[in-house]
Amino acid sequence: MQLNISGHHVELSPALNDYIKSKLQRIERHFDQVVDAHVVLGVERQRHKAEATIHVSGNTLHAASEHDDMYAAIDLLLDKLDRQVRKHKEKVTNHHHREAATRGVGAAEE
Repeated sequence: MQLNISGHHVELSPALNDYIKSKLQRIERHFDQVVDAHVVLGVERQRHKAEATIHVSGNTLHAASEHDDMYAAIDLLLDKLDRQVRKHKEKVTNHHHREAATRGVGAAEE
């Protein structure tokens, strides 16, 4: 996965970069077809904002969050993205083999 992290009125420290990379590994664990991610961190009127756009196979996912603490904003952002990725994975997973297996068992019993 290609990762692009940028800051808007924020100095990107190595600690922030490492924190984002470690949190994005959770998303890669749930869905390995993530092509690239673009994360934008910013400060606006004492509120820390985090936005991310992730390109996965067949879709583009976007999420944003705000909090008083930057690390909490990143956590909220990645929780939102994780839910979206899991929902996308559920949609693209082929569930028809389960239906055929249950119909075959039910038809044999009748």
